[in-house]
Amino acid sequence: MTNTAPTTPPVAARTAAPAAPAAPAAPAAAGGLHSPLSLTSLVLGIASVALSFTFVVPIVGVVLGVLGRRREPEGRTMALIGIIASGVMLLGSVVLLVVGLVAAVPIGLLGLFQYFS
Repeated sequence: MTNTAPTTPPVAARTAAPAAPAAPAAPAAAGGLHSPLSLTSLVLGIASVALSFTFVVPIVGVVLGVLGRRREPEGRTMALIGIIASGVMLLGSVVLLVVGLVAAVPIGLLGLFQYFS
C-alpha cells in the first residue's frame, strides 16, 4: 500500500531566506549645515541688498563667499549667490560714493571760494 498523503518539505525549505541588512541611510543633502562660510556669505549678500548696508558688509560677504567656494564644495551655489549679491551691492556703493563726490566737491569748493571772497 502506498502512502498518498502529501509530504511536507523540510522546515528549512519553507522559511524564506533572511533579508540583507539595510544600508545606513545617507544624510540629508542639507548644504547649509555643512558649509557655514557659504551660508554666511549668502545671508550677508541678501542682507546687504535688502537693508542697504554699505562697504563693510558686502566686503565681508565677498570674502566669505570666495573662501566658501574654495573650502566647501557642497555649498558652492550658496557661496556664488552670496558673492554676486555682495558684489552688486559693493559696486552700487562705490558708484554712489563716486557720484556723490563728483557732485559734492565742486559745490563745496564753490562755497569755500564765496566764503573767502
